[in-house]
Amino acid sequence: MSSMMQPQIILLKEGTDTSQGRGQMLSNISACTAVADTVRTTLGPRGMDKLIHDDKGTTISNDGATIMRLLDIIHPAAKVLVDIAKSQDSEVGDGTTTVVLLASEFMKEAKPYVEDGVHPHSLIRSYRIAGNMAIQRVKELAVSIEGKSLEEKKSLLAKCAATTLSSKLIGGEKEFFASMVVDAVLAIGHDDRLNLIGIKKVPGGTMRDSFLVNGVAFKKTFSYAGFEQQPKKFLNPKILLLNIELELKSEKENAEIRLSDPLQYQSIVDAEWNIIYDKLDKCVQSGAKIVLSRLAIGDLATQYFADRDIFCAGRVTEEDLQRVSSASGGTVQTSVNNVIDEVLGTCEVFEEKQVGNERFNIFSGCPSGQTATIVLRGGADQFIEEAERSLHDAIMIVRRAVKNSTVVPGGGAIDMEISKYLRQHARTIAGKSQFFVNSFAKALEVIPRQLCDNAGFDATDVLNKLRQKHASGDGANYGVDINTGGIADSFANFVWEPAVVKINAINAATEAACLILSVDETVKNPKSESAQGDAAAMGGRGGGGMRGRGGRGMRRR
Repeated sequence: MSSMMQPQIILLKEGTDTSQGRGQMLSNISACTAVADTVRTTLGPRGMDKLIHDDKGTTISNDGATIMRLLDIIHPAAKVLVDIAKSQDSEVGDGTTTVVLLASEFMKEAKPYVEDGVHPHSLIRSYRIAGNMAIQRVKELAVSIEGKSLEEKKSLLAKCAATTLSSKLIGGEKEFFASMVVDAVLAIGHDDRLNLIGIKKVPGGTMRDSFLVNGVAFKKTFSYAGFEQQPKKFLNPKILLLNIELELKSEKENAEIRLSDPLQYQSIVDAEWNIIYDKLDKCVQSGAKIVLSRLAIGDLATQYFADRDIFCAGRVTEEDLQRVSSASGGTVQTSVNNVIDEVLGTCEVFEEKQVGNERFNIFSGCPSGQTATIVLRGGADQFIEEAERSLHDAIMIVRRAVKNSTVVPGGGAIDMEISKYLRQHARTIAGKSQFFVNSFAKALEVIPRQLCDNAGFDATDVLNKLRQKHASGDGANYGVDINTGGIADSFANFVWEPAVVKINAINAATEAACLILSVDETVKNPKSESAQGDAAAMGGRGGGGMRGRGGRGMRRR
């Protein structure tokens, strides 16, 4: 009898949650679909916005990456969708909702096959082949905007920016902001640093009150008495940039000085004053008319500069100081000794201007010109925040279009064309792969279908028209017409997006779907659970047995 009993083998710690097999894969697919359903309605020009309320306040947004980041998802598989939305945002700037929808739709199409017992690697192999073919087809269909004159190029880039902005909260003023974004991107030239385009937010006024500064603008910093006596406008001034304090400082160390004569004490006090006056004299002798410092400029220095008709601002943020440095050609100094002309910057016009309730220091007509600032106006704070996120997406898109100068038609046109191409190719494949490539093609139709749903059109009717047009051979550029509820030539209507957006989205979505399909087991260590919550006391023997069943990798509270 004893020989019949098998010893129990314990591999994992008590309380470890393991979920495996087909059920685990289906659970992961369902979790990803649930996440995609959250952002599904934000797609396109008629997309709805989401209001997310957390401990940091209220955020209103329809930017896929922002929503995914704020949702604070804890399901391990669904986190992959958050990651691909973030990577799409940082790499291209737009298409974050698209990439999440595509990834979830690829998995949804794979779900029936997984339930029927198809091996995941057969699916993954077919998906990878289909993904590569789709990307190849996008490259073939892309139209180059290279070799055009500056005016033509500006107009084409503005069309790309307008397509991105049409789905945002500021879509009503997309032409106004699109031209502003294009001017800002062209102002920084071929420099890659995004922080050279500053976006400053000033509550009040209307969106149309927003303006672009070809140079640098930043809010007036904290100032002392004497500031109002300084001149507020200069033509062709020299600019001195510092990273030192210009104020009297008490000694930090607990030093002890023994004096035999009270007059000696006065000499120590005088020495402190002499040091600060020496610094200020050297600033004046440099010939600079504007002195900016990252650290404080005290009341004594402010009055000293005011008496000599010099403008000064202390506690300027690092980012703004670097942008002034890039624009004016000056170099930030850590000492006032030996300040030569080469380290001083310059600009055509400096002025302090009232914008709403704020006062702004504006440097325009800078020699190197490699920086721009957009000053955003609007009613509510949340509105301005969302406008900033929208402009960030548009700036990224225009930068990408300048670098990779190929565009494809938007409005679901490119998705339908790739879908048709893959369906035709699937018919030439023998074996089960034919079904999987067909599923990939069907999943791509989620973009035009969702655009119709969000606009309140009959998706089945519009998709049938699109399939018919694309099958006829001359309708490759036809997509959903948001205004009429029919179909229209997206290229002729200037609904364009850079090819790199689509390529990146298909690539990332395919990779994410393949990654999640390849996971068949989730092991959760009880230690990691107790670190997240207060399960330290209960995570051992008591609740361990219950947590192992039915969890499917989801965290229990």
